[in-house]
Amino acid sequence: MIPAMAMPNTDPTQPDPLHVLKDEFRRHLNTFYSRLKLAPPYESVEKALRALTTAVHALPKEEQVRIIADSAARWEQFVRAFQTSGLAKKHRGIIAGLARNRSALDLPAEYDHFLNLFTAEPRQE
Repeated sequence: MIPAMAMPNTDPTQPDPLHVLKDEFRRHLNTFYSRLKLAPPYESVEKALRALTTAVHALPKEEQVRIIADSAARWEQFVRAFQTSGLAKKHRGIIAGLARNRSALDLPAEYDHFLNLFTAEPRQE
């Protein structure tokens, strides 16, 4: 028997917000690259997932729960992790070319969040 003090203070009926966000982000990345018929840059994908994890983990639980409930807030976190990881620099020329003919792409409109990173002028760092 495990003493009550050793048990983590979690509600088993509530999914872990971080896990939910990571799974959704991974699905979006897989869809994005597969529909563009490109191999995802796996190292950068993993870096993006770590960036999302780090950013969301630093937020209070209440904010994490709010992000899960708000599609715009989720996409804001996804785009930030996409940029932070360097994914917006991978396949840049190819994806920018594909994005110019947006209507020919087999991607739902929500993926414009990622596509816009490839069509915008790169920032000078």
